[in-house]
Amino acid sequence: MQCPLLYRFRVIDKLPEKPSEAATRGTLVHAVLERLFDAPAVERTAPRAKSLVPGQWDRLRETRPEVAELFADDPEGERLARWLGEAEQLVERWFTLEDPTRLEPAERELFVEAVLDSGLKLRGIIDRVDVAPTGEVRIVDYKTGKAPRPEYAESALFQMKFYALVVWRLKGVVPRRLQLVYLGSGDVLTYDPVPADLERVERKLLALWEAIRLATETGDWRPRPTKLCGWCDHQAVCPEFGGTPPPYPLPVRGPDGVMASGPGGVPRQTLPLPVQATGTDNAAGPTGGPGEV
Repeated sequence: MQCPLLYRFRVIDKLPEKPSEAATRGTLVHAVLERLFDAPAVERTAPRAKSLVPGQWDRLRETRPEVAELFADDPEGERLARWLGEAEQLVERWFTLEDPTRLEPAERELFVEAVLDSGLKLRGIIDRVDVAPTGEVRIVDYKTGKAPRPEYAESALFQMKFYALVVWRLKGVVPRRLQLVYLGSGDVLTYDPVPADLERVERKLLALWEAIRLATETGDWRPRPTKLCGWCDHQAVCPEFGGTPPPYPLPVRGPDGVMASGPGGVPRQTLPLPVQATGTDNAAGPTGGPGEV
């Protein structure tokens, strides 16, 4: 949706991307907020949460050694200390938006998967699921950035509606509330979905999948320039910046509609369509199989 060519670079070509301070900080803060709920309710305090930051940073470096490169040119550790301090500030701000002593999440970092009637498989990872005594479900997602302006709120909620659709198709229950918690600006964006909303999301996903399928078969992945291009790691191979994309690794449909052979002479029909649903702040995990978004 953001840029078809970027999708190709990430999912088909699997071009490497450098970790960023912002995204890594988001991953760190998510880990801290998840682990805080391991403690009894009375111990879920801001000082305790902030004390978790160094240990979770060490754990992140163990599981993802590449993030250590972010501070390779910081021998005195000053920039790292400032970065960790910013993560602590985000964690502390959360306590002004929610009271964890009054929350008992039903699920944290919940992996969900559902197959639509069309056969399209949807997968995602939800930050937090709260279930009220009456059975009502609330889906919560943490964002370490700032809340979008009102005119962009619908775009921000698409991810949450995606999760709601998966839960609805999986459990038969429409979540009562979708909640985005923006730690960067101290805002909370909520939305109460209805079945008609989620049916529209399902139709949009099916159209998106059809666009992915067509682009995969034709090799026609076009760049979509936006102000986000300035943060893209792939400008050197992007035509918008004078670059040339790497050779397309999959077979393409010719003018006569016949599929050419794949890499190494493998017939096209044996190669799955590579699809991946991603989002910021650990919004959605990779899928990587045929017919999956």
